[in-house]
Amino acid sequence: MRRRDVLRVAGSTSIVGLAGCASVFETPSASAPPMAGNRPDTVYHPTHYEGMKMAGMKQQDGYKCALTYSYPHRFWLMKPNGTTKVDIQSADSVHIMPVVWDAQTGIIPPDINPQLTITQNGESIDQFAPWPMLSQPMGFHFGDNAQLQGDGTYTVEVSIGGPSTRRTGSLAENQGNASFEFEFEFSESTLDEISYTDISDDKEGTRGAVDLMDMEMIPDSQVPTPDALPGDVRGSETTGDARFVVTVLEDASRFGGDGEQKYLAVSPRTPYNRTMLPMMSLSVILQRDGASVFDGILQSTINPELRYHYGTTVSDVQTGDELTITVDSPPQTARHEGYETAFVDMPEIQMTL
Repeated sequence: MRRRDVLRVAGSTSIVGLAGCASVFETPSASAPPMAGNRPDTVYHPTHYEGMKMAGMKQQDGYKCALTYSYPHRFWLMKPNGTTKVDIQSADSVHIMPVVWDAQTGIIPPDINPQLTITQNGESIDQFAPWPMLSQPMGFHFGDNAQLQGDGTYTVEVSIGGPSTRRTGSLAENQGNASFEFEFEFSESTLDEISYTDISDDKEGTRGAVDLMDMEMIPDSQVPTPDALPGDVRGSETTGDARFVVTVLEDASRFGGDGEQKYLAVSPRTPYNRTMLPMMSLSVILQRDGASVFDGILQSTINPELRYHYGTTVSDVQTGDELTITVDSPPQTARHEGYETAFVDMPEIQMTL
């Protein structure tokens, strides 16, 4: 589905083959198995998972880009009243995923909004902006189903814009636009070589997640474990099946404050795989002895050590302070199967620091 084409909603080098003892569908590119019944309002095991292939990798202006693809996918879009399912269309050929990352740090920024232009022999085939997405095996990525004109050679141009999220440290130096051009050799027979693994009936729909795939030459979108976060980690809580880890850094000068201020950082992540959860709106209230010390929004920020997180400068944080985190809007990303029921209804979090 294209961002411009909402009416379509209805109700090559191998990177990795996802391993496992499972059955393989005869026509995985044309359909998907029925959804699991009684899906929980949490992260759950999907009905199946897939590998992917890489069409090429390029580097320009401080960024690297890999053009990857897999079978067409069903997925869900976030809407004001919940999620809306996007089904596989009969004309869909591939699920195409441009993966762009900062060449120095390996961080995948979720704010560069790639634009894809597909041509063949100089003729325009398709042009669209892939959706920001969450997938259990892929993590955060940009992707969409694309309709090609059968087997052949295609030119795919990936263009990215300047960042819209605050960046600090060495990431602040990488502010420009970039474009990457790939020659994409597509064939149905090569697509059908991609692994397609069925999850057993007794496991699908149960709480849990498929492991992140090892993408070898491509970095993942994980955030640090709590003990790897910089600063003084004050605790964590869960809402909507997402875990929020809170840390306090002594010197806020790297984040727009001064050396006398503290930096309060909130690092949300998916359970099981620690995938970042971008595109949220968060606000906090910090209270001490019943009085408000800070009441305001958290700014989405990318930092080489904290990676993608939400933060603010505060005058001080003391032991025993009460912190309330409000999710003003949940992650505005599309979701692949297994994530579409989680990270939607996210009540406020209260914790003692």
